[in-house]
Amino acid sequence: MDPRIEIIPEKKLIGKRLRMSLSNNKTYDLWHSFMPNRKDIKNSLTSDLFSMQVYDKSLDFKDFNPDTEFEKWAAIEVSDFNEIPDDMEAYTLKGGLYAVFIHKGAANTFPKTFQFIFNSWLPSSDYELDNREHFEILGDKYKNDDPGSEEEVWIPIRPK
Repeated sequence: MDPRIEIIPEKKLIGKRLRMSLSNNKTYDLWHSFMPNRKDIKNSLTSDLFSMQVYDKSLDFKDFNPDTEFEKWAAIEVSDFNEIPDDMEAYTLKGGLYAVFIHKGAANTFPKTFQFIFNSWLPSSDYELDNREHFEILGDKYKNDDPGSEEEVWIPIRPK
């Protein structure tokens, strides 16, 4: 599972966020509150959904554990921030260098993909983790818990 390496510009996102950890996972609640209202976002650029994790700047991923808190977003990319629905927020994703992996399978197989990325690929690559947003793009091939589902996993990197 070799990634493609991409440099992306900053992106404007509108969506909702919740603070959570893996042990206190509120992903379902977040998406359940976002999806019925996503049509209220008038200036979306694509139909792709962003599932984004924003980690505290002080976090050393060697210390990451199931109780580590982070901010999770459910969002859509937009052209501008001129119209933000009342119950949503704007966020500017910094952009930069990313390793992009394709995760194939249901959500419950996601830990295998992450283990490969962080325990195999990253340590043997010419890159190290950068302190920027991590996100998944849920596009046309994303089918939630379907075994045939596909999503892009974007990991922020920088040269070692």
